[in-house]
Amino acid sequence: MAGDRQQDTHPGAGAPRRRVLAAAALAPVLAGAPAPARARSAGSRSRELVEPVHTTLSDWKGVARALGRTGDMKRKVMYHTGLPRRDLLVVSHGVVVKPALALGSHVSFVRYADGSTLVMGDVVVTEDELQEFVDALQEHGLEQTAIHKHLLSQTPDIWWIHIHGHGHHPVALARGLRAAFDRTGTPPAMPSVPQPPADLDTRGIDAALGAKGSNDDDGIYKCIFVRREKITDGRLVLPPGLGSTSAFNFQPLGGGRAAVSADCAMIASEVRDVLVALRRAGASLVELHNHGLTDKPRLFFTHFWAVGDAVRLARALRPAVDATNVVPAGG
Repeated sequence: MAGDRQQDTHPGAGAPRRRVLAAAALAPVLAGAPAPARARSAGSRSRELVEPVHTTLSDWKGVARALGRTGDMKRKVMYHTGLPRRDLLVVSHGVVVKPALALGSHVSFVRYADGSTLVMGDVVVTEDELQEFVDALQEHGLEQTAIHKHLLSQTPDIWWIHIHGHGHHPVALARGLRAAFDRTGTPPAMPSVPQPPADLDTRGIDAALGAKGSNDDDGIYKCIFVRREKITDGRLVLPPGLGSTSAFNFQPLGGGRAAVSADCAMIASEVRDVLVALRRAGASLVELHNHGLTDKPRLFFTHFWAVGDAVRLARALRPAVDATNVVPAGG
C-alpha cells in the first residue's frame, strides 16, 4: 500500500490513466466529424476576414483627448488626425518645403466588427528625434513597419516612419502615440482656417491626371488615387485609402510652376512600368519600399520628386498612374 501511495503522488503517476479517460471522453466528438472537415473548419475560422465598421467623431473622443487634438472622419470609417511639422524649416533642392507638401504626420484609427481597433500612420521626425521616437513606440507596443525618405536631400535631415498598432483598447494605443510624439518637436494643434485656392491651373492638372483634386493647407493642391483591389492587413480588411493610396501633391512656385512630392502604390508586377514612366516624365526617384508587413496583395511604394510647369508635369506623370490598378479617391 505504501508503494501504491508513493506511486500515486509521483508527478508522472496517473498520466496514462488520464490520457485514456480523455480519449474516451473525446471519442464521440471525434467520431462525429471527419478529421479533414475539422481541419478545414478551424482553418477557415482563422482566415476569416474582419470588416471595418462605421463610426462617428463621438466614438473617438477618448482618442482625441489622449492625442491632445481633434481629428476628422474619412469615408465614415477612418478617424484621421493630422500633425503637420510646422516647427521645421525644411529646404530640398532649393525649395522651401511647406508642411502639407511632404511634412505632414498622419494617424488613422479604424474600428472593426470584432471590436478591435487598428491604427496606422506616417510620421515625420528629424534625424535627432528618430531613435527616441522609436523607443517610445516600442515601449507602448506599437510597431514600426517602414523607416524611409520622401525627399532626396533636405536640411535638416528628416525621416518618415510608418506606425502600426492593433488591439481592443484604442485609448491605450493613442496614449502610446502621444508619448512618442512628445519626444519630438511636433507642435500643438492650430485652429483650422479657410485655405485659399492653389495658385495653379488646377483644372489643367485634373484633366491631365484624370482625377478631381482638392486644395490642402499651405496652398498645396493634391490628387489622390486608391487601389481597386480589396487590401487586407492580416485578417483585417483595410478601408479604401488606408495605407494604399497614390498621392500627388503640388506646391505652387509661381508662374504656373510647381514642386511635386508624390508616391505611387503598386503591386510587384506594376513596379517596373511605373519606375520607367516616372523617369520618362523627368521625375527623380526617391524610394522604393513597403509600408506594411502583412498586407495582401503585397504593396510597394515609390516616392518621387519633380519641379516644372504643373500641367505639363501632370500630363507627363499620367502614364505612371495608368500603369497601376487605381481609381480617383471617391470615384
